[in-house]
Amino acid sequence: MKRKTYETDISITRSDGQITIDTKDSVLDHMLNSLFFYMGIPVTIQAESDLRHHLWEDCGIAVGEFLSKEFDRGAIARFGYVIIPMDEALVLVSVDVSRTFASVELDIKESEKGFEQGLFREFVNGLSRAFDTCIHIRQLAGLNAHHIIEAGFKGLGKAFQQALKPSEGVQSTKGSI
Repeated sequence: MKRKTYETDISITRSDGQITIDTKDSVLDHMLNSLFFYMGIPVTIQAESDLRHHLWEDCGIAVGEFLSKEFDRGAIARFGYVIIPMDEALVLVSVDVSRTFASVELDIKESEKGFEQGLFREFVNGLSRAFDTCIHIRQLAGLNAHHIIEAGFKGLGKAFQQALKPSEGVQSTKGSI
């Protein structure tokens, strides 16, 4: 999967078991590694960008486009949810792979260089739009930006791992997602 714009150039491919990520942003590399590790999907990601904002948003879009190509919506469990602890942080993540909506409610008290709430929100919004997924992320406890945002990425990985499991038939009372 490739996404190339005037602002970014991103490629995501399934790999042979290793997760290899190089976005030129060490924080985003770390977060994407957590996301795909907890999803259980080995990938190689290469990315370049003009601004961190564009990089985070477009990586969210690219991840969503990658997942859209990888999974058949009519044959997945559809829902996933988890509560992830990370030191003082506790973050709830819930996904419904059926419609576009994103809600990220964080109250970060202690900043840490590179870990920005706005960038995380842009990533989640891009992912939600591109993968047509309802995503709710709520901080239940915590102070440190690194712990809260990383718990969010780990939570997305675990919630998607549940939601993307194969299922028998379409998981909808309507008969269609």
